[in-house]
Amino acid sequence: MQVTLSPMVKSRKLATILPLIILLSALFFKAQAQNPSYFYVEEPKLFTGGLVAGANFCQVDGDNYAGYFKTGFNAGAVLYVRVNERFSVSMELLFSQKGARSNFRKQTNSDSAFVIVSQKINLNYAEIPVMLNIYDKRKSHVGVGLSYAQLISADEQVEVAGGYIYDSNKYPFKKQDINIIMGANLNLVKGLYANLRFQYSIIPVRTNVDPEIARSQQYNNMWTLRVMYLF
Repeated sequence: MQVTLSPMVKSRKLATILPLIILLSALFFKAQAQNPSYFYVEEPKLFTGGLVAGANFCQVDGDNYAGYFKTGFNAGAVLYVRVNERFSVSMELLFSQKGARSNFRKQTNSDSAFVIVSQKINLNYAEIPVMLNIYDKRKSHVGVGLSYAQLISADEQVEVAGGYIYDSNKYPFKKQDINIIMGANLNLVKGLYANLRFQYSIIPVRTNVDPEIARSQQYNNMWTLRVMYLF
């Protein structure tokens, strides 16, 4: 039986995911209010730098598969510029691995007998997110912003049964990826944070695709879980 996710289904899925990170942020703040003595408090500094490291859980919307089955590395440096006690602007320089991974058979878009056996997309980016952050009294914070990512390398492997030959060199990914980002940072102890983030491409990362394999526009869709340490 052929199962293909329509753009409307994808839109509903995104509309469900985005409020989740807001709910998680509210739970973080509630936990702090109930345990005020657990968290470290100090006077805010104008500039604060640190390191981040963690994992991306990714998919590519438009490849006719669904699920965050691709995991990748996310690491780099972060700089916060404090505006006042409640707000700051942050900028990061990251190495970020995105893409998609599927290992189950799926009918192609056409009525032919071709079947996709597996598909793997590996995308490596240098990424610069810029975010506006709002703090609670215990230094935990939520933020929203945009990121610019420059493609370092791309690799796609597609196995198709039924005699169809797929040439990934004919369908390159764009060199740039621009994302909207929402994130929450929970202050654990002095300088140490747990970070949860969701981001989604606001422009397609690929528009030249094989119509037998995927839809005409593809977007990076990703959750990130990291640890952040600020000096």
